[in-house]
Amino acid sequence: MVEFLGISHLFELSRAEAIAGLLTPLLVFGALFLLQVVLPGKRFSGYVHDPATGKPRTYRLNGLLVFAVALVVWALELTGMPRNWFYRSLVYAALGSTVLSGIVTLVAVFGKRQGRVKNPLLALWNGRDLELSFFKGHFDVKMYLYVAGGTMVALNALSGAVYHHELFGGDANPGVFLYAILMTVFIVDYFVFERVHLFTYDLIYEKLGFKLIWGCLGVYGWLYVLPLWGMAVHPTPGFPSLWTSVWLIGSVALFIVGWSIARGANMQKYYFKRWPERRFLGILEPDHIEAGERKILCSGYWGVARHFNYLGEWLLALAAAVAFGYFTNPWAWIYVVFIVLLLIFRQRLDDKYCVAKYGVDRWAEYRNRVKYRIIPGVY
Repeated sequence: MVEFLGISHLFELSRAEAIAGLLTPLLVFGALFLLQVVLPGKRFSGYVHDPATGKPRTYRLNGLLVFAVALVVWALELTGMPRNWFYRSLVYAALGSTVLSGIVTLVAVFGKRQGRVKNPLLALWNGRDLELSFFKGHFDVKMYLYVAGGTMVALNALSGAVYHHELFGGDANPGVFLYAILMTVFIVDYFVFERVHLFTYDLIYEKLGFKLIWGCLGVYGWLYVLPLWGMAVHPTPGFPSLWTSVWLIGSVALFIVGWSIARGANMQKYYFKRWPERRFLGILEPDHIEAGERKILCSGYWGVARHFNYLGEWLLALAAAVAFGYFTNPWAWIYVVFIVLLLIFRQRLDDKYCVAKYGVDRWAEYRNRVKYRIIPGVY
């Protein structure tokens, strides 16, 4: 089966290496935990309110610094771990991260009061608590999950590029290197704008259950680079030089368009929630619908489609898939299929939350003004 799938090379570890691969997530996430606790950070107010004070919760953020240190440690092999190890151990580490996620979930869910969710299986999957922090708010579990998972997305992608170069040398596929760069830029962008994500879906609605914990530590950390599992063992497609330039530049251009939509929409929503009277970029007037004490932004990006930012995410995924240059290989498209299905599901779930949050009438008014969900004129 693994030979048919084209990933037999990921099962070539010795028994000792396989065990090391299983333990890799535990060691890496432990090191990232220490970095996040020890390294300096800056506090930012979020959207979620502390029920004890009625004021917005504050979060200590240092994701970019944690990532930078981790990147240097990996690049210089300061721990003695070879740069290609993350890629070579992908399968075993993905399994190890799943087991670790299960253990963390048990502690997070059953280590606290029962709460409203009585069904233990639902509690394990969805979680019971929206927030969990330690050391008097110095360490926030949810923000750590995003930092740890995001860091591993980039390091796994870069490790795959190293493996690919060692395997093919001068016959290497430039698209694999471009893919690693795009994924790293995607993660750096998140860390640069880490404070903005305090106002997004996960922080506001997601609870600390297996869905979120495994989603960050396992899926985000190791499975987001699933296309690389099969694509790192293919040499250059051998296109003519002109077509190679079109293919690579086109991938970058598509990525920039996707980034402009996703980042622009998220930034506009962030500015509106922080400073509802300001024009975004000094240009876009913050037109909105009054919904009691709340306001629904319906101008700019959010006047084009109700989740226009998701289209940006889809284009980012499409750019990463196209970058490989193997347009008919299913491995290149796995992440695209995943992110499309995920965001369609999330958009529908978010609509339900918004009905409860803004009221049936006001949300219906917004849907009437902004008719499309994600893709203007299509969906």
